[in-house]
Amino acid sequence: MTSNVLNEILVANAAYASQFTKGDLPLPPGRKFAVVTCMDARLDPSKALGLSEGDAHVIRNAGGRAKDALRSVVISQQLLGTEEVLVIHHTDCGMLTFTNSDIHGLLQQKFKDVDTSTIDFLPFSDVKRSVSDDVEYLRSSKLIPDEIPISGWVYEVETGKIIRV
Repeated sequence: MTSNVLNEILVANAAYASQFTKGDLPLPPGRKFAVVTCMDARLDPSKALGLSEGDAHVIRNAGGRAKDALRSVVISQQLLGTEEVLVIHHTDCGMLTFTNSDIHGLLQQKFKDVDTSTIDFLPFSDVKRSVSDDVEYLRSSKLIPDEIPISGWVYEVETGKIIRV
């Protein structure tokens, strides 16, 4: 049995695939950059940054955290030729709404026999600070060459603008 959401997705995909003409795009991104950003459904990095298929790698996770994205950033650069990284967090992020203690407690209540105490869910209390911290984390990684430009940004969910940090 399929859900209503799955049925909607399958219909949308059939329509998309019926007019798809970009199957010959090369594997490396054409504009040679990667974006690390949040998985928040209010962000559409392609629209916000003027991207088309094949332009850039868009690496998404909860909060757009660099520690979660490092593996993908390294592969993007070392195997697929990206030469720049943008770190984009956003206003009104869900990661601002809890602490590690909060989520550990919630998970302990929900899953009584699971210990999450060693997991850092990487919440933050200041968006600009989290961007700066993540840019510094990537810059200090021995897996990312010093000459790779890494910039930090805050996407305003209220306006659609990106502001450099």
